[in-house]
Amino acid sequence: MIEIESLTKRYDGKVAVDDLSFTVRPGRVTGFLGPNGAGKTTTMRMILGLDAPSSGTATVGGRRYVDLPRPMCAVGALLDAKAAHPSRTARSHLVCLARSNGLPARRADEVLALVGLEGVGGKRVGQFSLGMSQRLGIAAALLGDPGILMFDEPVNGLDPEGIRWIRHLMRRLAEEGRTVLVSSHLMSEMALTADHLIVIGRGRLVADSSLEEFIERSSTRSVLVRTPFADEFARVLTAVGATVRVDATGALTVSDLEGLEIGRHAATHGVPLAELTPQRTSLEEAFMELTRDSVEYHVTDGAVG
Repeated sequence: MIEIESLTKRYDGKVAVDDLSFTVRPGRVTGFLGPNGAGKTTTMRMILGLDAPSSGTATVGGRRYVDLPRPMCAVGALLDAKAAHPSRTARSHLVCLARSNGLPARRADEVLALVGLEGVGGKRVGQFSLGMSQRLGIAAALLGDPGILMFDEPVNGLDPEGIRWIRHLMRRLAEEGRTVLVSSHLMSEMALTADHLIVIGRGRLVADSSLEEFIERSSTRSVLVRTPFADEFARVLTAVGATVRVDATGALTVSDLEGLEIGRHAATHGVPLAELTPQRTSLEEAFMELTRDSVEYHVTDGAVG
């Protein structure tokens, strides 16, 4: 378990993390989300003792990371895929890490096989692609068979097969009862991977809920309606209190009225329906809605040049 209590970090007068509190529990994949500059990486660095908090605490398994006698056996982390020395081979990099935590050298070969790099263990890390470096970083995180895993943008540089692999790996680790915290900007991937979400903006907690609750909270219930008589039916629905938007294709997006009621009005007025589909807000849409006031850099639509 990871426990964050009133965690605050200031840099030169600027607050990067602001009185942040949350708990990451075992047995599920927890997505750690937020706009650029929200404080995600800073928080993860404080959990790992790489940055000292200005105030508050961050503990793993009830202890500070710096107090763990064999930290890699308790917590495995991938924060920077290019952290390995470029002149070392993949295997020698892992063997050095293993020895620093009292692990046998054979463990390096085991995790290289686990992440699909057994054939390039003798290759220098500086020759690795970003995707290969990500796999090596994940191998290092798994070296001590830890109960707590932390991954910062783990799918960067991975091809579709690699993305699917890391998704299944994180799900399996959680199913084994481990604590898994993963930061990502890929909302579509988080929607497939995460059970629970921690969302921060400008260093403060925005949401701490299950994936389903997060989406539901931000959802505006609507129904997609297609009919050859879109304009006429839009007037009918508006007259009974519905909110209706018509897109360029003539499809209606109807809010404030359930699909069953829409169907009844269509039958009453003799309007044939080609489609009547309830709409569900995506994780990306829910995230954008909830964090729109926390975005550090805004862009405006308009012509370039």
